[in-house]
Amino acid sequence: MDDLRYLLAQETARILAEEGVRDFRFAKRKAAERLGFDQRNLHLPTNLEVEQALGAHQRLFRADSQAAHVRELREIAREAMRMLNGFDARLVGSVLAGTASDHAIVYLHVFSDVPEQLAIFLMEKHIPYEISARKLKSGDGAQRQYPVYRFVAGNTPIELTVFSVDGIREAPMSPVDGRPMRRASLREVDALLADSG
Repeated sequence: MDDLRYLLAQETARILAEEGVRDFRFAKRKAAERLGFDQRNLHLPTNLEVEQALGAHQRLFRADSQAAHVRELREIAREAMRMLNGFDARLVGSVLAGTASDHAIVYLHVFSDVPEQLAIFLMEKHIPYEISARKLKSGDGAQRQYPVYRFVAGNTPIELTVFSVDGIREAPMSPVDGRPMRRASLREVDALLADSG
């Protein structure tokens, strides 16, 4: 069984890295189908196992380019965070973790008790955006919906999830490992870039 989970995690990681799929559950099901496994009787790998396989995949197949790619995305994130300094932006997700694929989105958490302030800010900067919502699980297990603003910087999509100002104290649960999401401040992103430079 462990061999099957490992194989599935590897194929899922390949799908995430190479095909632009972002949904772990969809990628796992696609991997199982490709490998000819019956999903009804299969214990799919955890998101954490897939994330670890993704890191291994990138070290193996992108050893020469992954560090530069992640650095470039972190620089884009830093510029966006500087622009959004009034919203106390925090970097999360694959760009922070260093597992970003060619199809990566820069995910930022921003904080405002009036989410419309972000819309006004983006309009004043003449930045076209789309708005949607995302459900995230909090530490108490409750699912909550948050506004999401999406725009493009050059060719890189950036998604801003808006939390209340108090939301900076408690990160939502990560879909990867079920623990509070790791968030990095502008100072921490600066340090990551200094260490990789």
